[in-house]
Amino acid sequence: MGPSNLETVALEEKEDEQSPRKKETKRDEKHAGIILGLKLSQNSLHFVFNGHRKATEHWSFQGIRLTPNQWHTLVLVVGVHRRKLTVDCNPPLESVPSRAFPSDLNIQASRFHIGSRGRWKGLFSGLMRQLVLVPNSDASNQLCPSSDPRLAALSVPPLLLDLPVRRRQNERHDTSSGAAGRPSVGAERPCSELLRGQLWFNPLKKGLYVCDGSAWITVLEDHKRLDYVLEQQVLATSSETHDVEVFQIQDIGLMAAMAHRSSASGSAVYLWTNLGFRLYQNISTNGALSWKHFQIGKKAYLVVSNSGTETNKSVDKQPESDFSVIYKWSKRRKRFVRFQTLQTYCARDWEAFDINEQTYLAVANHRMGNNNHTINSVIYKWNRSTKSFEVHQTLITSGAYDWEFFKVGPYHFLVVANAFDGVTTSLDSVIYVWIDGKFQVFQTIKTFCATDWEMFQIGSRVFLVVANGHRLQGNGPSQYTINSTIYELDMSGRMFVRFQDIVTYSAVDWEFFSLGEEYFLVVANSYNGESYSLNSILYRWQGYEGFVPVHWLPTIGCSDWEFFSSNGESFLIYSSAKAPFSKVFKLKTY
Repeated sequence: MGPSNLETVALEEKEDEQSPRKKETKRDEKHAGIILGLKLSQNSLHFVFNGHRKATEHWSFQGIRLTPNQWHTLVLVVGVHRRKLTVDCNPPLESVPSRAFPSDLNIQASRFHIGSRGRWKGLFSGLMRQLVLVPNSDASNQLCPSSDPRLAALSVPPLLLDLPVRRRQNERHDTSSGAAGRPSVGAERPCSELLRGQLWFNPLKKGLYVCDGSAWITVLEDHKRLDYVLEQQVLATSSETHDVEVFQIQDIGLMAAMAHRSSASGSAVYLWTNLGFRLYQNISTNGALSWKHFQIGKKAYLVVSNSGTETNKSVDKQPESDFSVIYKWSKRRKRFVRFQTLQTYCARDWEAFDINEQTYLAVANHRMGNNNHTINSVIYKWNRSTKSFEVHQTLITSGAYDWEFFKVGPYHFLVVANAFDGVTTSLDSVIYVWIDGKFQVFQTIKTFCATDWEMFQIGSRVFLVVANGHRLQGNGPSQYTINSTIYELDMSGRMFVRFQDIVTYSAVDWEFFSLGEEYFLVVANSYNGESYSLNSILYRWQGYEGFVPVHWLPTIGCSDWEFFSSNGESFLIYSSAKAPFSKVFKLKTY
């Protein structure tokens, strides 16, 4: 269908004043803007198109006998000088039109309407399994002969392949229930074998579902779209917070562990309630920088990165090492209890992952003492016999800030954010790939005080985004307003290539999430060289345009963003490294 042309309609109405019936037909078709169309009834099919001198022409096929409540497969072939209709692989109806079909049609600004003409009048009533347009070919040659000609399939959407269909029984069709033809409307009822093939419309979710005998399968659904962001909760904390980890504990609910800077008050675990986050447990920490939740089987754990900076504030001498701690969830005490300590060096981050049913932890050791930033970061492996983590592999890093683990097909990757080597922030961050039980270098990418990596997928496309903190070379001034970069995996070249640059202000975190069929990134802007009070920005995926800014969220020393959902609603929480509070935002959708 093409756009309407009201001026042309008015002109034609003047010309056809003596032929009211003809005028009415032209008005309807011109308003509809039909370029090419099929009109179907029980015993005829009409092919409509813009013909000679833009006049609407009809090619009709009469007496085709479409039986109600049964499936039928129709193949229409249109050539310049012939037309042919095949119904259920029966002998075709062929004819030669008096006027040739146009060799070209202007389809600029046109759109397809399936089951209608874009109007409420004349809607198609029934079920449709496939609609295929085949250029320069007679599709009946691919479909016929067929063992089931009424259900001959050329290209059926995968979702509909396994749909039960009513077949003829002794040439008669049981229509007593009418389940396949009439959707039920209202509250959900259990899907059972008796309702197999039944359609159900949910007016609350604006969704259409079909029963497969055990569960309701989505056919059409109205997806959430982000409308605006609303401040939901200002959560007062015992000190500034470097990191938030949101996770679920079975039979307890949604929780958030916050890495507080102060060692005096320790860090806190909060429980999500109807009124927001409420304090659940205090845990003794020592200059905590991050938390990571993970599971081994059905058992839940938390590991904290202790930097030791709060109890050892001497500028001249920092301790060579400190200890990070793994905590295990106790179902009996309903608390996290100390489980294992691991020696670390100003640990900035932990990453947990599974490879071949084995559990691993990776720690990002930032520095040893005050000046030694090029040191080993460690990969630990869970020993099922000793019930503890043991060193599996060491990797040289430079001021490591973050680890990100991800999978692409059968391959396992781990990427480190290298931030500082003691002289410059212009460093190679490294992507590793798992080969023969070890991580080996896959690719290096130039970064500038890299503080975070976030991997995400949109469809089959794989992306990595880095948060660049600032540029520093020797004794020169720092540049805090710099580009952070999104990279896309080039499958053919087997490497990540630059996709999009986004201006950020000493960025320290990226968070990716989706709402319905929309995709978002939010960045933690922490400092612009003058102030910690900055807007952190929410970006929406726009396809060809990449990510574009859609919301500006006021933050103070933003250190981390986390997305979470509860009871069908979506939220963002950010932590502040410069003020003793965190904020929860509600994502309002429509």
